[in-house]
Amino acid sequence: MTKPPKHLLTALKIIISAILVYFIFTKIDSKEIGDVLKDAKPIFVVLAILLFIISKIIASVRLNLYFQQLKINISEKSNLKLYLLGMFYNLFLPGGIGGDAYKGFVIKKKFNIATKKVVSVLVLDRLSGLLLLFIYTCFLALFIPIDWLQNFKSIFILGIFLSTITFWFLTKKFFSYTLPIFWTSFIFSALVQIAQLASILFLLKALGVNTDTIGYLLIFLISSIVSVIPLTIGGIGSREVTFFYGATLLQLNETVSISVSMLFFLVTAFVSLFGIFYHFKKPKLVPKQN
Repeated sequence: MTKPPKHLLTALKIIISAILVYFIFTKIDSKEIGDVLKDAKPIFVVLAILLFIISKIIASVRLNLYFQQLKINISEKSNLKLYLLGMFYNLFLPGGIGGDAYKGFVIKKKFNIATKKVVSVLVLDRLSGLLLLFIYTCFLALFIPIDWLQNFKSIFILGIFLSTITFWFLTKKFFSYTLPIFWTSFIFSALVQIAQLASILFLLKALGVNTDTIGYLLIFLISSIVSVIPLTIGGIGSREVTFFYGATLLQLNETVSISVSMLFFLVTAFVSLFGIFYHFKKPKLVPKQN
């Protein structure tokens, strides 16, 4: 079966993103969102950006742990540059080569590693992040004082343990060469999500929101999982829809919820844009000094 051309897939993603964003703005007064964003306190936005940057630095170190299991020796600085370039490609050049695909191409070319193994560690790096997103989602859901959610408490607790055990066994069975760093990568993934949750807390502070913070954090985690599904450009649209309906289900303010979503996207875009420097001056993969 012939795969559809990349430009066609990109066009479809753009259309889906546009439709979802348009749909959201038919449900929410854009003027209200503008007023909320206009009153955002800059100092807290700056702190949110710093926490987001920290989360990406930690994520870069986690990825390098996986590279090291393939005997790929790259300095943390070189890897961070490559990681930032990948962020830029993922968000700003979705029609071209994706960030993960580019990182895989560079690593394979430089170190002559089997494509299957390079792809495996890139996928495992993503899955490790998704695992912690799921765990934190289940954990925060335990503290939402809504009756229908309280009925699933035992399922949330079971989900935390089962997801971790399942991922460990799958790693052991199919990617045993990465098993020595399983718990280290687990901890790094936990730190990544903590930093991003702290970033969202600062964005809520910037908007003057001091109540129902657990609910907004829960929606953020779910939206992060949803945005991984490659149906939109950089998660645009899918994240906003998740924030809107999540706010409705959790009885939160929809305008605030969408505003947080938009602010987080702007933070992501701002940080990712710095990767353009390495688009024009490709990072050299310098060996790590012992």
